[in-house]
Amino acid sequence: MKRLYIIRHAKSSWGDSNLKDFDRPLNKRGSTDAPLMGEVLRTAKVEADLIISSPAKRAITTAKIIAEAIDYKKAIEDKKEVYGADTQIMLNVVNQIDNKIKTLFIFGHNPTFTYFAEMLSEVNIGNLPTTGIVGIEFDFDDWALVSSNTGNCFYYDYPKNHK
Repeated sequence: MKRLYIIRHAKSSWGDSNLKDFDRPLNKRGSTDAPLMGEVLRTAKVEADLIISSPAKRAITTAKIIAEAIDYKKAIEDKKEVYGADTQIMLNVVNQIDNKIKTLFIFGHNPTFTYFAEMLSEVNIGNLPTTGIVGIEFDFDDWALVSSNTGNCFYYDYPKNHK
């Protein structure tokens, strides 16, 4: 069995209009929501075998905060193709994961992450909120077999559930 956690980056700042989208940092809410959701995962004893992130500042920052909360000790892989990806690119990323990995976290962006979760599991979430997490499990042991409607959504959570 494989488990994929699709995690949207925490709330980011639009305060500096001179910054490129790629360089936007977390805002105050994002800086509190990311540790909160990390703690939720830690309390639930969720562990990652591999964490992949978009290299955009808001995504990689969220990934680092949550990785620290769950005591993830390995390097976070930043994959440039996750930034600006569509669902097919995301599927290609997942399909290439080494089968030694049982639990994968991917940090990135909407609207793709909403569409990707819905595509994989037939869950209807409409809009994955910032720092929202969708957990999808697959009843096979080969990441290359992940495709449309092959997964089951077993987890869906976001910060407002804890406030």
